[in-house]
Amino acid sequence: MFSELISYIEGREILILGFGREGRSTYEIIRRHLPDKVIGIADLREIELEDENVRLFCGKNYLDSISQFDTVIKTPGISMRSVSVPDGVEITCQTDLFLRFSQGVCIGVTGTKGKTTTTTLIYQILKTAGKRVCLIGNMGIPVLDSLERGDFDYAAIEMSSHQLEFTTASPHIAVVTNIYPEHLDHYNGFEGYVRAKLNIFKYQLGSDYLVCTANQNLNAYCDFSVVMPSVIKVGIAENAGDASIRNAIASNERMRGVHNLHNALMAATVARCLDIDDECIAEAYRNFNGIENRMEPVGEYHGIRFYNDSIATIPHAVECAVGALEEVDSLIFGGMDRGIDYSGFIKYLMTCPVNNLIGLPDTGISICRTLKDMGCTKNLVEAHNMEEAVDAAFRYTEKGKICLMSPAASSYNVYRDFEEKGNHYKELIKNWQ
Repeated sequence: MFSELISYIEGREILILGFGREGRSTYEIIRRHLPDKVIGIADLREIELEDENVRLFCGKNYLDSISQFDTVIKTPGISMRSVSVPDGVEITCQTDLFLRFSQGVCIGVTGTKGKTTTTTLIYQILKTAGKRVCLIGNMGIPVLDSLERGDFDYAAIEMSSHQLEFTTASPHIAVVTNIYPEHLDHYNGFEGYVRAKLNIFKYQLGSDYLVCTANQNLNAYCDFSVVMPSVIKVGIAENAGDASIRNAIASNERMRGVHNLHNALMAATVARCLDIDDECIAEAYRNFNGIENRMEPVGEYHGIRFYNDSIATIPHAVECAVGALEEVDSLIFGGMDRGIDYSGFIKYLMTCPVNNLIGLPDTGISICRTLKDMGCTKNLVEAHNMEEAVDAAFRYTEKGKICLMSPAASSYNVYRDFEEKGNHYKELIKNWQ
């Protein structure tokens, strides 16, 4: 219950670590219910805040403040890989606190790709079934805001590895869509990333469910013989008989592609665990409007169809989008280098049907140069910014075909996040002369 959360916070020495969207949400909740409580706020950036009951720790040594508090409510984006946490200091986050204090039925979804779509599909199904449900988590909606309102019986929660890293509770239904190398700069290697992801079911009970993909072997990272919940494995082949689900997806243009079929099958499996019938699931899929920044149609301009897939931050997601859209003639890709191995992606670009490869800094330009050295005969364009990339797309894309922006990298080298990158791309297309 929310009142129990407030009582817990009241009795602890609290540091809010990171003052972005989620950190501000935590601060505002505390102030609404504990206006006189002295708390700390730490961030690399300077913070302007008129509150005599706040101790500010800003600048390059902001992490040193951790030792002065007994509970640290951490913003997901802050890496702790080089931080030595003193004994007795609890590191938590909004997601952990939500799972510990919520009385609703929590459905958590994680995975390298597909988690936003899968979480949103679960939400749509529950809404269609007439349930009181909230859609929260990694898509930018702080979870404690919903806990404070208390206007739900079910919570569909998208959970990133960063949000799961310090959780000490698990949802009633945990979903793992897939795991591929990502965020290696945040963790000490791939194994640390996987461990954070798999916290989603670490604290589940025998009455809970774990829904995971059938085509990935997670046994190397988890001893499933001691896993408490019921494990349900989902896959394209394993669920080949789901005719009603497949027909509903086929009727919706925004659910093209094998990867979306897999997401839909996972969401349907969750719904069945909650005793929701297949007709309700199919209706939700027929009415699904898609996800912004995920294979999002921007429109047709000068005879070229443009799609925005800025949420695709790993090569596998790009390959899925190209395969689903089928008529991609130009691909705009590239972003921040986080240490991902692009050798397989480079081989894919050599042989895929895309003719114009437009690389953005940093990884896109590097990949274009590697392709050139390998003797690639495709049209390789080094674009130093999004303006140059969009201009090249208009100049080179064959009329009647598709230009897809799908980065295969994160956006933080230039943009605040993938949303800002996608919005800039769409704005440039619509205003191109």
